[in-house]
Order: sequence, then structure tokens, then C-alpha cells
Amino acid sequence: MKLSYESIQDRAAWEAAGVTLPRFDWKDMHAATEATPTWVHFGSGSLFRAFHAMLQQSLIEQGVVKGGLYTAETFDYEIVEKVNRPCDDLTILATLKVNGTVEKTIIGSVVESCILDSDNDAEFGRLKEIFTKDSLQMTTFTITEKGYCLTNPQGEILPWVAPDLAAGPEKPGSYIGKVTALLYARYQSGQFPIAMVSTDNCSHNGEKLYNAILTYAKAWTTNGTAEPGFLDYINNPAKVSFPWSMIDKITPRPDNSVLEMLKADGVEGLDPIVTGKHTYVAPFVNAEECEYLVVEDLFPNGRPALEKAGVMFTDRETVNKVERMKVCTCLNPLHTALAVFGCVLGYQLIADEMKDPALVKLVEIIGYQEGLPVVVNPGILDPKEFIDTVLQVRVPNPFMPDTPQRIATDTSQKLAIRFGETIKAYQASPTLDVASLRRIPLVFAGWLRYLMAIDDNGEPFTLSPDPLLDSVCPYVKDFRLGEPAAVETALEPILHNAKIFGVDLYEAGLASLVCQYFREMIAGKGAVRATLERAVQA
Repeated sequence: MKLSYESIQDRAAWEAAGVTLPRFDWKDMHAATEATPTWVHFGSGSLFRAFHAMLQQSLIEQGVVKGGLYTAETFDYEIVEKVNRPCDDLTILATLKVNGTVEKTIIGSVVESCILDSDNDAEFGRLKEIFTKDSLQMTTFTITEKGYCLTNPQGEILPWVAPDLAAGPEKPGSYIGKVTALLYARYQSGQFPIAMVSTDNCSHNGEKLYNAILTYAKAWTTNGTAEPGFLDYINNPAKVSFPWSMIDKITPRPDNSVLEMLKADGVEGLDPIVTGKHTYVAPFVNAEECEYLVVEDLFPNGRPALEKAGVMFTDRETVNKVERMKVCTCLNPLHTALAVFGCVLGYQLIADEMKDPALVKLVEIIGYQEGLPVVVNPGILDPKEFIDTVLQVRVPNPFMPDTPQRIATDTSQKLAIRFGETIKAYQASPTLDVASLRRIPLVFAGWLRYLMAIDDNGEPFTLSPDPLLDSVCPYVKDFRLGEPAAVETALEPILHNAKIFGVDLYEAGLASLVCQYFREMIAGKGAVRATLERAVQA
């Protein structure tokens, strides 16, 4: 059996392999989508296929909608060319449950995979054709937080953005430039309304998308390459809205154990590929069972009834509370703590770390004791129950092949929001004492120790990608395990850096504790383990 429309007509063979097939007529769904497109998604990666596409499939199977959705790849066109299209845009979703079972489902709600390439008239023209349909209600995005960035860390316009701002909407090369050009085509076709919904895992994601698109709209209307009314169109929420959202679902890279399981079921042609841009992708996706999507209900052209598939719609303030609950306390800080220490202690799976009593104790203290007291309950999700699910169901799931190395990516960009916000809340509280925070400084020290790229056995390892590695690694480059060192002198400049930690750690009164922990961690081989175990018992 191969993943294709023709193959899945043999329902008996696929069902005998334990695979659930789409429960709708594929050709009717395609025809309905072509007639009245409603949804385009930018970013054709694993999260989209495991979550967004599955949401729409649920609505089709319930009879709530008749049509599916389109996806457009924005970064790595080989995903479309070598995976999506050869499989007729079908995906096998392997849902890895904590009880050890695997639920296998073929997702068939994607009608067409497009390529966001303005140099390819056919591809870009196809997207313009879809974008100018008055029935289109929304676009969603999973392009990572970097996708919305138009400047470098110094605030300078990126070299691939500047030419597009000057040249206008005809053939932009930058990602947001191309999206804005599609919006401009929609504006010219009748100023049809639409919701631009970022579902990336970053704070105030809708605002980030709006600001990025606004930059292009302002430049183009100012230099005359776009009509003056286009800026008003972008700034009118009754025409173009930018809802905020909070999304949460772990979709690690395709795992070999899942591949072997599917091969044993008789499915062929699923081997992952590594693209020229180093994307690791396959016709199947493995993902956890838990998922959350909370969206600001701001859709000027209507929307699918996604609440019937489990999406929570609410107001912006509530979305912000949910996002802060997750990012600042109930999930992301715990992940980062496990990632930093997992890399240094030699772990290859996050789930295995949850068998380590010291690491379990660390994330329990950070979540329940240090973080939970400053969480604002958003009302639609209970913070303690969320942490309970994270620590008792999600992270310990032995069938989720997620790694500390993946989660350690871009840690310098995460510390400020994941831990700094908690420190600020303690500083602002009349009843809480910043000095009581003992394990958040331990994570900071653990990250600095991680930057040495030497594990707890004294062996080198490769640091995960991070845009600030060249800036932060020099602070620890001269330290050697077991050798005396002037820790405070070397670390003082970085500990003052509020952009990294969210606060100046000296002003917060936490720098000396970070230095103390770091000094203990470089005492010799095994010192990280010893420091961790002492600290969580203190």
C-alpha cells in the first residue's frame, strides 16, 4: 500500500492495517473547496498537518462544512514537491498515546499544496486566484516566530526585506512581502474581508503578524507602488483582522519507530527525506494526543465552526491570559529547564528525563511553587490542571520522541519570557519575595553551563541552533571543569543583560545565586548532577 488517493480506495486493506480513513467523499470535498474556498494555511509542516488539517477533517466528517483547505509552503518548497504532491496531499497522522497505543489516521482535508514563490508565475498566480475569492474567510500561519521578523537584532531592516519595501507588491521575494502582495490582490479585487490568524507559538502572535504586514503596506502606499486605500484596508478590522491565538501540540520530527511500525503494517514509500534546506519531513506525522487552540473571535468574513472540533474562541484578553499561563509558567519554562539539563546530562528523550527524580522535582517546583502563585487564571483553562497534564501525561509520554536538543533551540530568545516574567511578577507583588526564587536561577546557571558545550562527564556535545551563540558563548569559553575561576567577573556582563533574562539579575538580587550554582556546576565531572540534586532538596 502506498499513500495516494487511488490506494485508499481499497478501504479494507487500510482498515485491516488499523488505519482510520477519511469518512467523506474526497472528490465532492475537492469540488466544494474549489467552488467556495474558505481557508488557506501558510506553512506546510508537521504541526499544520497534525492539527489544523485534522480540525477541518473533523468538521467535514461531522457534516459541518463541505470543503477542505489549501496549504502554501513558504520556506522549503521541497516539502510540497517531494512529499505533499506525490501523496496526493494525504498525510498519515500517528497519534502517540501515553498508554502505549498508536492511533493511525489518514488526513485528507488538504485539497491542494501551493508554493509561495513570486518568481513562479503559475504557483503565485494560483495563490492569487484563491486569495481573490470573496468566500475566503481566513488564513492561518505556522511559520515560527522568525517568520514575522523584518529586522536584525540591531533593529536594521533585513537585506532581503529592504528591496521589497522599495519595489512594491509586483514580485516581492520576502515571505511577509509575498503574503502582503496576496492581500493587495484581494484588496484590488473588491476589498473583501478576511482574518489573518497567526497560530505560531509566540506571544501576541496576531500583533506580530499585523506589524509585519503593516510595514509593507505603509512603505508601498508611501512610495506609490500600492493604492493609498490599501493602508486603510489593512488598518480596518472590519476588513482585515489579526486575531491573537494560543496553540499547543507537540509534533516532533518523524520518528523511525513510527516509520517501522507503518512499514510493518504494509505501508510503503514513507521514508523521511532531508531537503536542501535541512528540513526533515515525511508523508507521516507523529504527534501527542493533547492539543489546545484558543483564538480571539474576530473574523470579519465569518469562519468555520471550529469550536465543534475543540477550538476555544474567546476575547483577546483571555487569549493573552492563556498564552501567558502556558508560556510563562505552565509548560514552556518546564520544557526549557528539561532541555538545558537534559543536554548537559546526556539525555536524548524528554520522556526519559521524567524518570529522573531530581529533574522531576525541579520542574514540579518551578511550575507549582515558583510559577503558579503569579499566574492569572484565564477562566477557560485551569492553570493547575494544565500543569498536572503536562507533568503527568504529556512530558512523561514514552512514545513521544521529543528531545531536549530540539527544545534547547533558541534558548537565548526564550529565557526572558519563560522566566523573566515570573521574576517581574514577584518584584511587583507586595506579598511575594524574589529571594524565594531558587530554582529559576538554577536554570539560568544550567544554561550558562550548557553553553560550555561540555556534558557532565566532560565530553563535548553540539549546541542547538541559537542566534546569539556567537555573543553568549564567549562569556564561558575560558572555564574548565575542576579549575578555579573568577566566575563573577566573567559572568557579570551577561547577568546584567535584561534582554536575555527579562530583568537585570543584579538589580533583581539573583545574580549571586546564579554565580554560586554555576561555580558548583564546573567543580568537575558529575558536578551538574550533584548541584541539581542539592538544589532541588534545599
